[in-house]
Amino acid sequence: MKKLAEFVKERRKAVRLTQEEFAGKAGVALTVIRKIEQGQTNLNMDKVNLVLKMFGHELAPVNSKDLAE
Repeated sequence: MKKLAEFVKERRKAVRLTQEEFAGKAGVALTVIRKIEQGQTNLNMDKVNLVLKMFGHELAPVNSKDLAE
């Protein structure tokens, strides 16, 4: 499974946007993009989802029972 940091950075670069440009288009602060791409773990889920929405994705809680099936 690809890490969030790698996923966002690769996708952002694929669309040829700087961190600052991408932050503006995603509607988040530049620091949010930097924190995500640096792999920081203390992130606001709503902000992360704004970023992921740019690529048609979303993070959601997963029930451990669902993983076992």
